[in-house]
Amino acid sequence: MLPSAGVYYFPWEINSSVPEGETLRTFGKLCSYNLAQSEAVLTAQHSSAQYQVCVNTEFVEPFQAQLGSRYLVVGEVEHREGEGPVVKARILTCVEGMNVLLLEQAVQEQRKYFSERQERMGNNTS
Repeated sequence: MLPSAGVYYFPWEINSSVPEGETLRTFGKLCSYNLAQSEAVLTAQHSSAQYQVCVNTEFVEPFQAQLGSRYLVVGEVEHREGEGPVVKARILTCVEGMNVLLLEQAVQEQRKYFSERQERMGNNTS
């Protein structure tokens, strides 16, 4: 059976409250890549804060790391002792040129749609 498509999480939403093993999608600028440890760090700006997402790249290597470029990652969340959550990448794609503001708007619209649909379905079963 294939894993689920993954729910979009913004980089600033990924924290210890995201359940272990949950499939997610997120994005960010590649700021570092360590091939020896199979680890990359994506960053994203939100308001005045900078957020980081640690990505395990073991399953997607080798890949052409382009520091400073935007990447989209699909993977599962893994919680490591003494560290924040790590995304075990299944897909890591360079999406340089992607309009991040439009992506954020699209994710917000999708969430709004799913929420409204869930409410309608809840009202129909009552």
